[in-house]
Amino acid sequence: MSMSATCPHVHEISGLREPKLSQSVHREECTQCFDNQDGPKGIDVCLVCFNGSCLDSDRHHTRNHALRSGHSFTLNVKRTPKKKVSNRADGEEPPAKMKKLAINEEREEDKYEHATVFKCWKCDLQDGKEVAIDVANASTKRLTDGIMLSLSSARQSEVKAWEEEITACEHTLCLEQLQSGTIPQEGLAHCASCELTSNLWLCLTCGALGCGRAQFGGTGGNGHALAHFNTTQHPVCVKLGTITPEGGADVYCYACNDARVDPELVNHLSTSGINVAAQKKTEKSMTELQIEQNLLFDFSLTAEDGSALQPIFGAGATGLSNLGNSCYMASVIQTLFSLPLFQIRYYGKGPSGTESPYVSPTAAAHWENCTQALPADCLECQMYKLADGLLSGRYSKPHSDHEQAPTDALAHPTPEHTPWQAGLKPAGFKALVGKGHAEFSTMRQQDAEEFFSHLLTVLRRFNHSNTRGVSGQSEPTESNVSSASPCHRVRYRVDTMDVLSLGVPAHELADGEADTGAGEQEAGTIGAPDESGPGKKRYRSVSLEQCLNLLLGPSGQEALEYQCEGGCGKVNAVRQMQFATFPDILVLHAKKFQLVNWVPTKLDIPVILPENDELHLDNYLGHGLQSGEVELPDSSNTSGPSQPEVDVEALSQLEAMGFPTVSCQNALIATGNAGAEVAMEWLIMHMEDPDINVPIQTAGSGSGNAPEPPAEQVAMLADMGFTNAQAKKALRETDGNVERAVEWLFNHPDDTGEDNPPATSSSETKKAPPGSSRLPARYRLKAFISHKGPSVHSGHYVAHIRMPRSDAMDVDGAVSDWVLFNDEKVVRADETSVRDLKKLAYMYIFERE
Repeated sequence: MSMSATCPHVHEISGLREPKLSQSVHREECTQCFDNQDGPKGIDVCLVCFNGSCLDSDRHHTRNHALRSGHSFTLNVKRTPKKKVSNRADGEEPPAKMKKLAINEEREEDKYEHATVFKCWKCDLQDGKEVAIDVANASTKRLTDGIMLSLSSARQSEVKAWEEEITACEHTLCLEQLQSGTIPQEGLAHCASCELTSNLWLCLTCGALGCGRAQFGGTGGNGHALAHFNTTQHPVCVKLGTITPEGGADVYCYACNDARVDPELVNHLSTSGINVAAQKKTEKSMTELQIEQNLLFDFSLTAEDGSALQPIFGAGATGLSNLGNSCYMASVIQTLFSLPLFQIRYYGKGPSGTESPYVSPTAAAHWENCTQALPADCLECQMYKLADGLLSGRYSKPHSDHEQAPTDALAHPTPEHTPWQAGLKPAGFKALVGKGHAEFSTMRQQDAEEFFSHLLTVLRRFNHSNTRGVSGQSEPTESNVSSASPCHRVRYRVDTMDVLSLGVPAHELADGEADTGAGEQEAGTIGAPDESGPGKKRYRSVSLEQCLNLLLGPSGQEALEYQCEGGCGKVNAVRQMQFATFPDILVLHAKKFQLVNWVPTKLDIPVILPENDELHLDNYLGHGLQSGEVELPDSSNTSGPSQPEVDVEALSQLEAMGFPTVSCQNALIATGNAGAEVAMEWLIMHMEDPDINVPIQTAGSGSGNAPEPPAEQVAMLADMGFTNAQAKKALRETDGNVERAVEWLFNHPDDTGEDNPPATSSSETKKAPPGSSRLPARYRLKAFISHKGPSVHSGHYVAHIRMPRSDAMDVDGAVSDWVLFNDEKVVRADETSVRDLKKLAYMYIFERE
């Protein structure tokens, strides 16, 4: 069969070019759903933009792409696994599980067979016409090889995210060494301030030996190396025991607060009498410690009687494969898409069965009108893709061949012979949501609460010009400052927040001391499974109502010095926070942290929920300005720049703890000068923020005298739906920081961007906050996210979700309605684990009844 006889347009293929190294090739999976190249129809890769799309007869993703883009040729890719050939003899032990972090480019041709077919969509716009092409032709072979040999989009994102470039800094490049003697030989050296002989760090300036901070996995440390830096300001140190003959080692710069490279490490170590060529690595590096502890921290998949928990399948019970330290993201996604608000917004209804095809009408309309050239670059497309994948039930099936299920060297162990799902891989979603973020763009473990807030912020940015945005996710709180001055005036302020963070009081129990707190009447253990031990600290249990009272109740009233705008000078005042309105979804964040050797350490304090997991919040409703109360003058209307004041006493306390001055000022301003303890908690939660040491731009200072913001930054904000005037003012007010400018714009929705806006009429009403103030305000627990590990930036996250009983839940006459989502493993949760883990949860999600 000749080429011209099969397709009159075939000559156009010779003019197409293979993908460049910088281009993503979506050959593994459809960019608009989770159908992939392993399916019966495979994936069609566009030969112009290299978008990947499926051939499903209900969703028409390839046909829609051809119509919208005008790109007429695709390469259909189908993949089938080759039969495995075992290289082990009978009875031979399997190889040990890989535990070192390594990204190796796997050879797909050794594992799979690939079948490719050219298709023309000009000839057949319904299904695409297969085109017979001479495979030996140079141009077509070049095109096919370019697609099949390129790094796939998912793999490209994975490799890029794992790359953690460690570079030199000014302190390692300009290191000045003082005369120092030879350090003791291996086994004889110990910390200069204590007797520790491991986890030792050598100061490269003076040769002092100090122990490091306590590390994951039980590696001891008292932070004396850090104390040495605080005293001497000698910034660079190297960890003994990690030095290799090749000149590698863990080098850390305390001034930069990050791992660094010392190009002259061999010469610098020789000053202390260390011959690098004779060294042997005896201790684990920081990367190895992190990977090892993430492998160790997992949640049991067995019931109290030792039996394996029952996997469930079907609509709303689809797992998410771990992409590498992505359990924080999976837990948040599963929780959000269990909420009716998210289900309606992105799927059009609740979870559906697979008996009849269903395509979300809003998703179909968006696919027709999406303004992005590639669905992989559109957040809305990726949210529809996630909703369809999680709620349709199409992908929630036991893997057809458990032996050939994809294996992950970093995966957690599971009970044998259990038919787990393969799990969806939301790599495109993760890359898009984390794009440009210093932390979420990497493959490092992150804080689930921080990701939850980040995701909602990203969604609001996208939906800024779309009134269909996600609702019900903000909790308006009302702050009341009552002055004890002669004028007795008050001020009310309403703020919106996505998460209500609750301080949890910590009272450590002595050995043998009984728990007389809120949970003393409850039977059972208070520790998470497999995490107890003889050296484990125990804490007195507290009730959730106690935590709420500490923030919103009478015990949350805070006395403070206040500069009265009524002309009374400095006076004593009382600040009280309560709900201005109640949200449809209430998200509570249990702050259980303690700063140990300058490392934020998680405390396993049991928090006891009310009976039947029901919250009654009527008593926490604020009522605004009352009869007889007189408001203080609005200081925001005064002209000229105003420098935010910080509590001098609290600032000195934070500085004494070793925090940089600018970070302390930012923390106090962000927390409203609520005190050193609250500011320290804020610092712990934001230690990794890229702008933590950037001074906050004061109000008014950005207008008039500030330079004109760069045009590309203005255009970036304008693309989100803001006017040029708004974008310019936001950038001036935030010293040119785009991310903070977006936050400023959302916090000032009524600001038109004029430096001197016209005075508003006194009769003009303020925009009502979201939510409702109707009573009663009753909530029931919908989900909770648990964490296992010493820090929220490491370890492992899972989500427990209360699901409506369905066919999947009624397996074997089950009565429990709690489901455990542990990455790709979705199981019916047993009552014991739910009871125990609920007390130690990190985040609680309540639905209003």
